[in-house]
Amino acid sequence: MIKIRKSEERGHANHGWLDSYHTFSFAEYRDPNHVQFGSLRVINEDRVQPGQGFGTHGHRDMEIVSYVLEGALKHSDSMGNGSIIRSGDVQRMSAGTGVTHSEYNASQSELVHFLQIWILPKTIGLAPSYEQKYFPINDKRNRLCLLVSPDGHDGSVTVHQDIRIYSSVLEKSSSMTHTLAPGRRAYVQLTSGVAEVNGHLLHAGDGARTTDESSILLTGAPEAEVLVFDIA
Repeated sequence: MIKIRKSEERGHANHGWLDSYHTFSFAEYRDPNHVQFGSLRVINEDRVQPGQGFGTHGHRDMEIVSYVLEGALKHSDSMGNGSIIRSGDVQRMSAGTGVTHSEYNASQSELVHFLQIWILPKTIGLAPSYEQKYFPINDKRNRLCLLVSPDGHDGSVTVHQDIRIYSSVLEKSSSMTHTLAPGRRAYVQLTSGVAEVNGHLLHAGDGARTTDESSILLTGAPEAEVLVFDIA
């Protein structure tokens, strides 16, 4: 079974400096039908104005993944990490027992557009940790590139949960199939372009949750990027 979540159906908050769409309940947006999907708790699509950002704030017991689509995001945290996250980068921060951090648009002239993804950890009270890796676009063309996993397989970043996140950049009319193991489900998020998921048409910002499906068939138009969350 597949349920489509259209882009315009998501929660939306525009604060001027921040324009954000929420797939699941977040901050002032509350929807009992869209609280989480398995261990996947947050997918926020954020656009931050030049020079603006999130001041220092805290998190606990959450796996936080940032995936930049356009522009550059400046990060600093209480673990001593400071970095610039650019398109193609995947950043993972395990908040564990507690961490503070800030995120700002690194540019004074261009927007930064990124996904903020929260995953509930399998174990609470972990020591905070940080990881960042770059995944070239050619590694994603017409194939599923593993970005996030519980064991760092194929050079992916590691999260403390049984979830895998893949990215694929589809060329015109290209297609691929992702097989789901028995008992697993998937959430698909389209970040750009137009694509079909098991015959259902998605546009940029749309998502699809699948249950009781044995596989995911992705068919895309030029430069459509799809994220696939394979969830226990």
